[in-house]
Order: sequence, then structure tokens, then C-alpha cells
Amino acid sequence: MPIERIGPDVRIHPAGPVAGDATLPGSKSLTNRYLICTALADGESTLRGASFADDAAAMLAALQQLGIHVTTHPARGEIHVAGCRGNLPADDADLNVGHAGTAMRFLAALVCLGYGRFRLDGSPRMRQRSIGGLVDALRTLSAQIGYELTEGCPPLTVLARGLTGGEVVFDTPPSSQFVSALLMVAPYAKRDVLIRIEGPVVSEPYIDMTIDVMRSLGVELLESEARRFIVPAFQRYQAGAYAIEPDASAATYFWAAAALTGGRVRTRGLTRASRQGDVAFVDVLARMGCTVEEDDASLAVTGPRGRLAGISVDLNAMPDTVQTLAVVALFADGPTEIRNVANLRVKETDRLAALGAELTRLGARVELHADGLTVHPPPQITPAAIQTYADHRMAMSFALAGLVADGVTIQDAGCVSKSFPTFFESLAALGPRSV
Repeated sequence: MPIERIGPDVRIHPAGPVAGDATLPGSKSLTNRYLICTALADGESTLRGASFADDAAAMLAALQQLGIHVTTHPARGEIHVAGCRGNLPADDADLNVGHAGTAMRFLAALVCLGYGRFRLDGSPRMRQRSIGGLVDALRTLSAQIGYELTEGCPPLTVLARGLTGGEVVFDTPPSSQFVSALLMVAPYAKRDVLIRIEGPVVSEPYIDMTIDVMRSLGVELLESEARRFIVPAFQRYQAGAYAIEPDASAATYFWAAAALTGGRVRTRGLTRASRQGDVAFVDVLARMGCTVEEDDASLAVTGPRGRLAGISVDLNAMPDTVQTLAVVALFADGPTEIRNVANLRVKETDRLAALGAELTRLGARVELHADGLTVHPPPQITPAAIQTYADHRMAMSFALAGLVADGVTIQDAGCVSKSFPTFFESLAALGPRSV
């Protein structure tokens, strides 16, 4: 597939139906959860198939500053972590996570287990992203946390003396990462931790993923259907060798490539039984007219011979797929409505506003709603240079439009390094499908 690099930009040239096995990085969501848990564990762990993208690199750098011994082997896809047995070695650290929101939230909880002074900061955009709900929860468990600039946002200063435990209530948390961050450190509190969630939960499958990772390292917790979790104290994560799945969010771009071009793309290492909720995106594409095949070790999507069908869908459980679907919607027969994703306004950028601007640039009519958008496909795509807003998912999703329409250029394409540094090489590696 022809991909032309023009300085920091990339132009995609249509090449007909695509086929092949997608080359995917390890899941950054799973990698970061395993890094937190193995950093606290008793003994040395090996993570196989790990992510080495910017988000994971930010977490690795921060753990090393906290005194955790970590060695990386990118060529083998391995990370070795020497756990600290719940005792953070450092008593002072100034951590800067850049754009990595997951690292900011998980580390804010982690350092509360230590003893000393810790500062957490990030990019200008990170200083605008809410962390107040997590800070309030940690304060309930005795953490001393202060805001340096804006109330409810980084940078943070933590005067850590361990966590006492107790009961925490999350009222409609804006991010599932608040809950995940607290869950992962809860076994090391001085008494049991009860977490209760009231109101709707964004990206709930990511909480299930966190619990699954904790259990794989030997920690148990009690759950109820009323969104109550009890994490008994005095448990310890056990070191071991852990395999990390390919990144399902990254896979959505390749499934969408098949959908848009009438091709067939397979992703090995992912099935509907995956720990990652974004594998359900194949079912969204099936509703639009694609064929999905599954075996015990892979998923494959084949695009329709004719037009895709516009749909109405609630993507609250998998918001990282919204931009992918919005671009697919450009080529559907009829409008596509995406609902219940208001939290996209507080991501790397205001993703709803960014989608509205760039889809309109390509000729679509877009209705922006408080919690989503409706995409009315244009009769013909307008050639355009797409702004990416330093958002990796804007770059990767809009690259898909260039598989079908001439004249699509992705500006500042290097921002894909946040989660998928080799995205364009992997896309270019797809071959033509015999039809």
C-alpha cells in the first residue's frame, strides 16, 4: 500500500481491497496495569508481548525514578520487573508523564503507598485533565495530596504515609481509570478497602480488565452486582511470567481497513474472549455489513462487496473506537449516530470537537451532541490535510479515509508514537486482496 511521507506528514494513497495479518503492538492498557501490579509484587516478573509505545515508556521511566528495577528487551517484546514487595524504594521523586493519562492516574495512587514527597506533572494538556475524583478517593483513605495550580487537575504534590483503607464512593466517575487506580493499590492498604460506584461508569470493561490482571497475580476481591468491590488487606501480588495480548484498540484500525476497502484482515492473538472490551468493535462492523470470522486464536473481518450501512450505536463501553467508527461512517449508506461518549471531550483533545472539524473538512455534515455525534456521509470526499491535535487516535483513524479517497494527508503523523509507533508501517504491510 503506497504511503508517502512528506516531512512530518503522511499521505495515504488508495490501493484497492487490502488483505493480510495485521502486525499489532502489545496492549498498552494491559501493559500499564501489569507494570503497576508487578512493581508492587514479591519477586521478579517477566511481561511478554508488552507495549513499548510512549504511554508505556512514561510508566517505565516513572517506576525507575521510584526505585523499581526494570529492564526492557524491545526486540523480544519483554519487560522484567523486580517487585518492591509493596515498599517503594524512593522517598522523593518528581515524575513527569507527558501526555500519558493512564500513567498519571495509576501513579498518583501508587505513590500514596510510599513514604515521602512525590510530585506528578505532565504536558499542558495533562494540566487540563481532571483527576479530582481520584484525589478525593485517595484522601478518603488518608492520602495527603495538594494541587499546585488548578483545583482538580495536575500537577499534584503527594506527602505519602501509606494508605489506611476504608470505604470510598465514586459518584459517576468521569474515567474508569480512577477506579482501576484505586483497585490496584488497595491490597497494600492497612485495612480492607470497600469501593462503591454510584451512577453510570465510563469504559466499564476496563475495570473488569483491571480485576482480571489483579487476580492473575494472586489477589482476590469480592464483587457484587451493585458495583461494590471489597479488597481485603494484607494480600500481595505474586511475581511470575505474564503474556500480554495484542492491543485491541489498535486492531480496530485494521478491521476498519477491511471494512472500508472490501478486504479481509486478520488479527492474531485476539478473540471475543479477550480481556479487552474493544474486541466488540467487530460486532459493530458486522452490523454495518461486514463478515466476522473467529477461531480460538484470531479474529478476521471481511468488508462487504457493496456499501456499508449507517447505524446508531452506544460506544460508552469502548470510547477509544469512536474515532475509528466516525471515519468508517464517511463511507456508509446513510447517517451513523454515536451515543453516550461525553467523556471524549476530556481526552488528549476534545475528541468530539476535533472529529466535527475534521470530518467536515472531508465534506461530511456533522451534528455534534452533548454526548456524541451524528455523521452524514458526503456524496464525495473532499481532499484535505487533517489536523491531528497531537492525538494519536485522530491520526490513525483519519488515515483510514486515505485508503478509499484521494488527497488525504495526515499532519504531524508522528503523534501515533503514543500508542503505536509503527502504525503506518503496519498499514503499508497489508497487501492487495484477490477479488
